[in-house]
Amino acid sequence: MKILFKDTFISRLEKQIDFIALDNPGNARKFRKELLSKISEIPSNPYRYRKSIYFDDLKIRDLIYKGYTIVFRIGGNIEVFGFVKFQQNPAD
Repeated sequence: MKILFKDTFISRLEKQIDFIALDNPGNARKFRKELLSKISEIPSNPYRYRKSIYFDDLKIRDLIYKGYTIVFRIGGNIEVFGFVKFQQNPAD
């Protein structure tokens, strides 16, 4: 399985990293590296993550990392599309 990152995820992640970098650029780089490392573990066992609270679909799962919710869809590939902290909708 390959991991595919959707534009919504990438843009939200970049905004959050830029925000963290305003205070501490080193922490921003560390956050990005650790988050991408966690995401890279998804293909080994994608169903170990909880069913998404945002969607009524068993193939859409939530990875929780430091209070952030990363929403992904399991199919032929892993499709990462949501990055949520306080938003109501993971892909708005």
